[in-house]
Amino acid sequence: MEKRVDKDGLTRRALLGRAVAAGALAVMGAGFIAAPDAAWAMEVSVISPDEMATLLQMARDIYPHDQVADAFYAVAVKGYDSEASKDLVAAGVAELNAAAVAQGHADYLSIGWEEDRVKVLQAIEGGVFFQTIRAGLVTGLYNQKEVWPIFGYEGESFSKGGYIDRGFDDINWL
Repeated sequence: MEKRVDKDGLTRRALLGRAVAAGALAVMGAGFIAAPDAAWAMEVSVISPDEMATLLQMARDIYPHDQVADAFYAVAVKGYDSEASKDLVAAGVAELNAAAVAQGHADYLSIGWEEDRVKVLQAIEGGVFFQTIRAGLVTGLYNQKEVWPIFGYEGESFSKGGYIDRGFDDINWL
């Protein structure tokens, strides 16, 4: 039996599996988001679960790392679930969805292809919302000590004697 291939080599079975997984991202109760394929969940109290799901997808699209679990991205954007960020997030998600509609999509979350979501992000990248989220993700994502081993970063070196005695001069290619 011959496999049918959709866009960019994605099989029909894989496409259907992704669609089911995306649809299974459950929004349960007032403000609970659970991942269907991972052992994490998040409660939101100020912004809507849809806004948080949009922030999570936006974070993945701005700093895409396939080897980093969604739970780390969730920790990075959890800070936007606050009274101080409520208006920024609401206006920003509305702007993002409007940009998606302008490009022929229902909204940002409904865009199935990463390259199409990136085009929507590029349409709003000069705005305050995008720049605020992007800048916050730098520290929110990469300052999590649990993420460091994924990228091969061992952490600060001062307490261990510095970098000179810990591989700084390991140049075996000279």
